[in-house]
Amino acid sequence: MESLVNMSSPCPIVFDLDGTLIDSAPDIHACVNIVLRQNHVPPLSLQRVRSFIGGGVELLWSRVIAATGIDPVHRPMLIAAFMARYHDATALTRVFPGAIEAMGRLADAGHPLGLCTNKPMGPTRTILEHFGLSGMISAVIAGDSLPQRKPDPAPLRAVLDLLGASGPKPAAIYVGDSEFDADCAVAVPVPFLLFTGGYRLKPVDQLPHLAAFQSFEQLPELVMETVTA
Repeated sequence: MESLVNMSSPCPIVFDLDGTLIDSAPDIHACVNIVLRQNHVPPLSLQRVRSFIGGGVELLWSRVIAATGIDPVHRPMLIAAFMARYHDATALTRVFPGAIEAMGRLADAGHPLGLCTNKPMGPTRTILEHFGLSGMISAVIAGDSLPQRKPDPAPLRAVLDLLGASGPKPAAIYVGDSEFDADCAVAVPVPFLLFTGGYRLKPVDQLPHLAAFQSFEQLPELVMETVTA
């Protein structure tokens, strides 16, 4: 995937959250299994629940229901019970090593930082405050901010508008970990930097991306290479 626009530094950089900045799968897994146990349904493995993450809470539960054979008529009740726990679930979540430091370096270089996630706004705000990330992020669009969710380009475009990067080919960069993020970046379009330590289901070479990285120590240099290409 070639760079899609001519950019100059600094430009806005937007991040995904779950699987990109944070490993939230253990908390999501725990919340899912509490609800399943309360409904006398056998729990799911962490690996199985991790594979369901990325499309938002409704898609998560559609996949849980399909995997467990629960009657879909119970879906609203299950989601409500899940959200009651998920809203402030932070105990098992961790920031990926180097992510905060990389964001700080990018912010210090003048890049406006934004967040585009399919996670609902309530849990998103809780996570950002819990890990001290709120002060670095200037704009947030979450999974319930708009009718559309990623991979639809509308949420990412909305963040970019808030950061002053609009138009048919915004001068910005998106950083994410999954198929949802890659397809969203293509649809906008903006260059996509792929974090390989997240929740993607496909091999790296099957996801459209400008560059891939496995350590956040690499990200500032990749951004510099992207904006000066």
